[in-house]
Amino acid sequence: MRLAYLDACVVIYLIEDAERYSERTRHFLEQTSDVVLCVSPLVRMEVLIKPLRESNLALTADYEEFLADQRWLSKDDKTFDLALQLRGRHGLKTPDALHLAAAQQHGCDEFWTNDDRLQLAAGSMAVNVLQAPAP
Repeated sequence: MRLAYLDACVVIYLIEDAERYSERTRHFLEQTSDVVLCVSPLVRMEVLIKPLRESNLALTADYEEFLADQRWLSKDDKTFDLALQLRGRHGLKTPDALHLAAAQQHGCDEFWTNDDRLQLAAGSMAVNVLQAPAP
């Protein structure tokens, strides 16, 4: 089984109705098999900010339910060291470097995103979910 780390934007596209993005992302996921979806506490933090600020309990619950079904990847000192190297080498923002570092540290085969900066830093791991064929 392949391991695919989900960037926060991908989780948002899967759960919410983000015009132009959600349908393509859901279609991509439907066409993908033999993959274990991975997230981290940072993904949870990023996706829950908006629903918590808006007191949107239903959306918060939707996210929590989805996230609970995924494989959780921890972050330790090694993750932060790797993130430091990625940030320095590729000019990534700290959260982006931490996402990619977690995926690399835990042996993910793919890093699902639509962020061009992350695609460049992730190299062959990068999978742009929005470049999947339109449904």
